[in-house]
Amino acid sequence: MSGPLSGSASANEPARGATPPKTILVVDDEPDTLQLLARRIEASGYAVVTASDGMEALNKARGLRPALMILDLMLPKMDGYKVCSFLKFDERYKRMPIVLLTARANADDHAKARDVKADHFLTKPCDLKELMAVVERLVGAARESA
Repeated sequence: MSGPLSGSASANEPARGATPPKTILVVDDEPDTLQLLARRIEASGYAVVTASDGMEALNKARGLRPALMILDLMLPKMDGYKVCSFLKFDERYKRMPIVLLTARANADDHAKARDVKADHFLTKPCDLKELMAVVERLVGAARESA
């Protein structure tokens, strides 16, 4: 789905000597939600990689080590709680910030999010400005200008 292409540099690649953008992994099984989130995050200067099921998310998180993951809870193949738990209870990935983003918002969901060590919990539909404030807080906004 994503990866480097051979050939000449594109307009999206950083200039020589510039710091490449931090990568955010966005996981949702709804294509419209995935596209909306990816566009908003890219517009804020981040690189975005997407996944549409729990197994794909876990594999991409382990392989790419993104700066942050935005993770839906209700996913095919493996739910977001399990993905979060596998990463947060593994010494190699436990420092990766994970934001759970879901339509489920009851007290049990918030408690379970704490149990799996999620860094933040947002309810859909969420305000995109609030989401980006959370991303900036968890990742940090310090990037060198190109």
